[in-house]
Amino acid sequence: MYTQTIHTVLTQNDVSVSRPQSELLSRYLDTLLTVNQTMNLTAIRNPDEAIIKHLVDCALCAESIPPHADLLDVGSGGGLPAFPFAILRPDIKVTALDSTAKKVDFLSQTGKTLGLTNFRAICHRAEDLANNRSYRERYTAVSARAVARLNVLAELCLPFLKVGGLFLAMKGPQGEEELSESLGGIGTLGGRPKGIHFFTLAEGGEENKRTLLRIEKIRHTPPQFPRPYARITSHPL
Repeated sequence: MYTQTIHTVLTQNDVSVSRPQSELLSRYLDTLLTVNQTMNLTAIRNPDEAIIKHLVDCALCAESIPPHADLLDVGSGGGLPAFPFAILRPDIKVTALDSTAKKVDFLSQTGKTLGLTNFRAICHRAEDLANNRSYRERYTAVSARAVARLNVLAELCLPFLKVGGLFLAMKGPQGEEELSESLGGIGTLGGRPKGIHFFTLAEGGEENKRTLLRIEKIRHTPPQFPRPYARITSHPL
């Protein structure tokens, strides 16, 4: 178990975390790395590296989630940032969305094992689910990490947001460049940049530079969006 290491590293990175939360993060990380031996959930296999590049990264972004948000995490994969968000922010509800059934099974089972009552997982393609009235413009926050460039990601995520909601796009050092190339599309989809937060994970180095893009929803997304995925990727807005 990695409880003490996680608690120490998060505290060193100015993250407010309780001992029970550190234990839950440890149990999640242990499950992730164990299952990763037979299922491709993360390219990082070293626990110490995963604590820095996964848990600290997600924990620093968790502070930007609005209070009591109903959050959708698009393209959750192995549960990052969905699980750290649900653990560190018990005031919010987290729905993890992924299109791969095996990954959603892992997410659902892990959520139950950890006893997280504010977490659930659903299996669907984002571009299809966003056209379902039960999900379109339902959420007060949407997050995405390591899914696609922002000019593609915005069209997958913004349709899920209520007007007044916040989209958190977790990016590496190229985040500001991605935002610049996506401004027109974000505006078309009803969004507007609200802020950019730059930070570097504890170990430093170019590979540990992160950018959190905060995009607010200021008007309804036009009904023709999102388009089919092939169209989104071949002709980004």
